[in-house]
Amino acid sequence: MNWIKKVLHIGNKIKRVLKKRPTKDEIANSDWTSCCKGPILKKELEENYWVCNLCGKHHRINCRQRFDIFFGKNNYQILKTPIPNDDPLNWEDSKPYIDRLKEARKKTNQDCGVMIASGKINKINVTVGAINFDFIGGSIGSAEGEAIIYGIQHAIDNKNPFVFFPCGGGQRMHESPIALTQMTRTTLAVNELKKNNLPYLICFTDPTAGGITASFAMLGDISIAEPNSLIAFAGRRVIEATVKEDLPENFQRSEYVKECGFVDLIVLRKDLKDKIGLLLSILLKKNSDINSELLDETSKTNFETRAKAS
Repeated sequence: MNWIKKVLHIGNKIKRVLKKRPTKDEIANSDWTSCCKGPILKKELEENYWVCNLCGKHHRINCRQRFDIFFGKNNYQILKTPIPNDDPLNWEDSKPYIDRLKEARKKTNQDCGVMIASGKINKINVTVGAINFDFIGGSIGSAEGEAIIYGIQHAIDNKNPFVFFPCGGGQRMHESPIALTQMTRTTLAVNELKKNNLPYLICFTDPTAGGITASFAMLGDISIAEPNSLIAFAGRRVIEATVKEDLPENFQRSEYVKECGFVDLIVLRKDLKDKIGLLLSILLKKNSDINSELLDETSKTNFETRAKAS
C-alpha cells in the first residue's frame, strides 16, 4: 500500500468514527449530560436546581426552568411580548438569518431569546425577565429589546419591582445597528423604572458579556451573581493582548468581579428566591422585622451606600 492509499484509508476510518458520533439534536434530547466526573443524569441535575452536587457548577438553564425555580412550578404567568419584523436587513452569511430564527424558535420553544413573567415572591408582586442562552447565544436583537422594555413597562404599570437574569454574549450581529440601539433603549427604560422608585435587581448568570453587560445588566440597584459566572465586556484574550500582562486565573468570574465592587452578592441558585425576596422586602419596607444580618457585612455596606446615593 503506497502512501496515498494509506492517507485515504486513514481518512475513511476517521469518517466512519465521526459518523458514529451523536448529533447535536441527539445530545440535546438525551437523558444524560456531562460535568466534572463525566456523564450525569439530567433528572438528578434538575432535582438539585441544575447544580452539580460534586463541583457546584451552576449549569445553564432556560427561561422556563429559571421561572420554575424562582416562583415555583405553575406559580407564575408568562407575558406575551411584542415581536417586530424578523429580518429587517435581509441578513445572510453562511445561511439566512431568518432560517437561524426558525431553528432557534423550534429548539427553545420561544419567540425570542427573552421571556418575561409575573408572579409573587414573599407575597410581593414581581415582574421577572430572563434570557435563554440557547436562543442564538442569548444575543440581543430588536425582539429581545422589545421584550425587556415591555417587561419594564409592565413593572411600572403594576408598580412591581423588576428582577432580571441576564445571560448572553451581547448584541446580535445579524441585526447590526438595530441590535446596538437596544443598548440605549433598554438603558432609557431602566431609567424610567428608577424614576418611578421601583427596585431593579440584576442576577448575573453564566455567561454575561458584551453589550448586555455594557447596558441594562450593570444598572441594577443591587447586583447579584450565581457562583463562578462569567461577567465581562471584552474577552479575556483581547484584554491580555491589550494590557500585555497575564490576568488572574479567576479574572471576570463573579467572585473576582465582587472583589472589584461590581457585584454586591454571590448567591447559590437554591437560595436566590429567599435572598431576593428578603432584599425586596427591605427595599419596599414590607416587613419591619426583617433581620438585615442575613446579608453579609460587605454587601450590607454596599447596599446602604447605594441607598444613600439614591
